[in-house]
Amino acid sequence: MPWIWAPPCCSIDWTEHCRVSAAVKGCPSRASRSPSENGRGFVAMLRFRTSDLPAADRFTAWCDLANDALVPNAMRSDYAADFQAELRMQDFGMVRLNTLSYLPLETYRHARLIRRSDPDELQLMIPWRGSQRIFQGDRDATFSPGELLLYDTSRPWHGWTSPKTAMVRGLMVQLPRAALSLPERGIRDLMVRPLSGREGVGALLTGYLSRMAAHADSYTVADGPRLASIVIDLVTALCAHHLERDRAVPSETHRRTLQLKVRAYIERQLGDPHLSPESVSAACQISVRALHRLFEGEELTVSAWIRRRRLDRCRRDLGDPALLHRPVHAIAAHWGITDPAHFSRIFRAAYGVSPNEYRRQALQIAET
Repeated sequence: MPWIWAPPCCSIDWTEHCRVSAAVKGCPSRASRSPSENGRGFVAMLRFRTSDLPAADRFTAWCDLANDALVPNAMRSDYAADFQAELRMQDFGMVRLNTLSYLPLETYRHARLIRRSDPDELQLMIPWRGSQRIFQGDRDATFSPGELLLYDTSRPWHGWTSPKTAMVRGLMVQLPRAALSLPERGIRDLMVRPLSGREGVGALLTGYLSRMAAHADSYTVADGPRLASIVIDLVTALCAHHLERDRAVPSETHRRTLQLKVRAYIERQLGDPHLSPESVSAACQISVRALHRLFEGEELTVSAWIRRRRLDRCRRDLGDPALLHRPVHAIAAHWGITDPAHFSRIFRAAYGVSPNEYRRQALQIAET
C-alpha cells in the first residue's frame, strides 16, 4: 500500500467541513449539529466513520479528514482496501479531545509537512486498546493501555500500530505547547516517554478525560474554556510530577489539581457515614487546615460540600422509579446519612419538601 500524503493543514469549520466532505463522497453527514442548534450553544463536535462510505473510498477519506482535524502526516495501512475507522472530535477552544478507533496503520510526519504547517502543539495519546510505537528525534517508545505518551507536532515522527491488534481505540488530546506553565527543556524531557496512567495524577487525568468523552453531547460553549483549563492544569501537573519539579507549577494550578483530587475522593466515599474533613485530609495526605484553605472562596465548606453531594445522590435515588421498593431511610443510609430525623430536616431545608413528598412528586412526573 503506497503512502497517502497529507494536504496542508488549515483552519476549518468542523461542521461545514464534514458536511462538504460527506456530500462529495455521497454519504450522510455525521457532524450535523452546529454549536447554536436547539437554541443552546454546544461545544463544536465532529463525528465521522468510514463505514458510511464505499469501501474503495474509506482510507482516502480517513486520511483527508484526519489530516484536517488532527495534524498533516502521511499514512499507509495493510487494511486500506476496506479501512474501518471512527473519529469524534470535541473542540473546547484551547484543547481538542479526540476519540479514535481505527485499524492498524503507519504514520509519518516529515520535515516538509512541518514547514508547510506547524500548529506548535503537543499531542497526548491515551490508548484504550492496542499498543503503539512512535519514533521521534532520538527516542523510540512503545506504549500500551494504562500508559500515556506525549509528543511534539513541531518535530518529525514515525509511528506504527501493532499489526496484532484488531482495532486500535483510545483518546488523543491536542493542546498548545505554550499552555503548559513549565520550562521548555522540562517538556522536551518528557517527549516520547511512556507515563503511567494507572496511578496518581496520571490516573486522575485519564479518568477525567474518559468522563469528558463519555458525556460528549452535554457540554455548552460556556463549558468549553472551563473544561479546557482543567485539562491543561492536569496535564501540567502530570508533567511536573514526572519531572519532580512541583515548584515550577503555578500555585493556582496546584490548588485546582489538589481540589479535584479531594472532590474525587469525597465522591468515592459518600456512603461512608464517618466521612469528615479529618478523614479526607488523612486520605489526601494534607493537613485539615490546608483542606479548609483549599475550599476558601468556594460557595461551600468541606463539610457543606459533603452534605450537598449526599443530598444530591439521595434526591436522585428518591426520584428513580426502579428504587421505589427501597425505604427512604435506607436510601439516606446508603449515602452515609444514618439518622432519619436528621436526614428529613436537612432535605427539607435544601429542597423545601420532605423526602417522602419529593419522592411522590417526582414519581408522579415520571408517570406523566
